[in-house]
Amino acid sequence: MDLSDITIHFAHPAYQLSALFEQRETGIKHFQSWNPEDLRARMGDGDVLVLSGYWKNDMLATADKLRFIQVCAAGFDQFDQDAIRAQGVRLANASGVNVNAVSDHAMALLLSLTRQLHTGRDNQRQAYWRPMISDLAQREDELPGKTILIFGLGKIGARLAKLAKAFDMTVIGLKRDTSQSVEHVDELYPSEALMDLLPRADCTALTCPLTPQTQNIIDGPALTAMKPSSFLINVARGGCVDEPSLIEALRNNVIAGAGIDVTVEEPLADDSPLWSLENAMVTPHTGGETRKYEDNVIDILMTNLDRLSKGEGPLHNQII
Repeated sequence: MDLSDITIHFAHPAYQLSALFEQRETGIKHFQSWNPEDLRARMGDGDVLVLSGYWKNDMLATADKLRFIQVCAAGFDQFDQDAIRAQGVRLANASGVNVNAVSDHAMALLLSLTRQLHTGRDNQRQAYWRPMISDLAQREDELPGKTILIFGLGKIGARLAKLAKAFDMTVIGLKRDTSQSVEHVDELYPSEALMDLLPRADCTALTCPLTPQTQNIIDGPALTAMKPSSFLINVARGGCVDEPSLIEALRNNVIAGAGIDVTVEEPLADDSPLWSLENAMVTPHTGGETRKYEDNVIDILMTNLDRLSKGEGPLHNQII
């Protein structure tokens, strides 16, 4: 790929990708689409496409010049890999771009639930000074000595384990390949052991990709297997949790609460019960958001453009 003769098409409603790429002074032509309509209208103008949520597989039909897609997020389940491969297009994701941000966010959700910051903010808005609580089960709690079960020990899950250990928690990790130990993980098990381990956890955190194997990995039986005092943290994908079962479990106090950064449908519907459940902490898929995000994506993009220009492989985070 001759970088002097390509055009990069950035597509995102908020990320300032094109503007920050311009600061690199690469000399590579580029432009940005800010909405799905502009993206579709200019699909034929880019040799390289950098995007995430705007992608629809029927766009391939008008992407005559397209040679490489750089996903500006870790998730890539929305891409039809067979169709992309058949058109001779390369695909890579941005795994690792938000390791710090998402693991920080997971820990923040857990701290918010255990320290009841979410209800504290609700009380603040009502100018209500909550009295001290006599019922031990209803009070704020401490993390030292608690057990966290992390499902998915990629870069995000591994860093969450590190953070949990800093809070003196016992860390149990689940991953497909257990042949090598993971730092900061006290006990490591294969993913299939989830149901057996759920009853031991004070917090279950999902940091896995969405695959056919992880679809609804937390369902009704899994929620029932959890401690009534435990929390669920989901910074993976909404589809990893059976949402109606979670809502039912929260309503009936089957578990103590849930910190949710991702939902099955995004944005979350106005009439979703998750909005009003006091024991749910909902954030709008902002776990990966930081002021450094665009630069982190562009760093990965530049690495892959360099490899493509030299005919080297594999790409960084190569999917196809």
